[in-house]
Amino acid sequence: MKACSHISQRDPFVVALQAAMLLLVAQIGFSAGGDFHAGLNAYRSGDCPRAAEVWSKHSQLQPASGTFINLGLAEWHLGRRGPAVLAWERALWVDPFNADARENLRFARKAAQLEAPTLTWFEAASLWLPINAWALVAGISLWAAVAFVTLPRILRWRRANWQQALAAAGFAIFLLCLPSLYGINTRSRLGIVLEKETELRLTPTRSAQTMMLLPAGQPARWERARGEYLLIRTGYGQGWIERSQLGLVCPK
Repeated sequence: MKACSHISQRDPFVVALQAAMLLLVAQIGFSAGGDFHAGLNAYRSGDCPRAAEVWSKHSQLQPASGTFINLGLAEWHLGRRGPAVLAWERALWVDPFNADARENLRFARKAAQLEAPTLTWFEAASLWLPINAWALVAGISLWAAVAFVTLPRILRWRRANWQQALAAAGFAIFLLCLPSLYGINTRSRLGIVLEKETELRLTPTRSAQTMMLLPAGQPARWERARGEYLLIRTGYGQGWIERSQLGLVCPK
């Protein structure tokens, strides 16, 4: 079977992505198990549908930025821009420092003339550290502050200025983490439109008036759900789409 041919093999972006994917094997391939290697073998043999299927299942069981990057590459080869953009956004959700995912998104959005998600200041701040790191820093700083306030009294230690300073610093760090933790929560409502020419409806019904057609890969923020429909807000406006037409950036 020939290599996936939806994109020209002379496209420098594809060449760069292929090289990056092979480098990712050294990062995660040896610890990801048979599923990862099965996807890699399928991709190398040109079976992009099989590679995308394998990596999609593997990413659900063991979310990792490298797996999402490779999944996005396979989806892009298949011409499925929405799932490709979603996979790379999920790679950044897992690892906000992943330069490969950021560069892939930059190119994909430029090629498809897509918008990037609009983030609030606290959502942007939440990208400074991985998600689990924020929770860890907040927990350690809070308990450290409580310990420096309570332990001297319980153990009848002599009060010292350094104890009060460390307690104050702990509380300050904890308070500084709160906006980013809130930003993580609100960012979890971001999604990517999966299908091209997705109808943005006026009401959550099949017979509703279509206000506009959304391109695959368009970022959207879901507001609320009603049955099989989601009310979303995009740069083009607000309306309803079917649940299956939006993939949330936060992997389950």
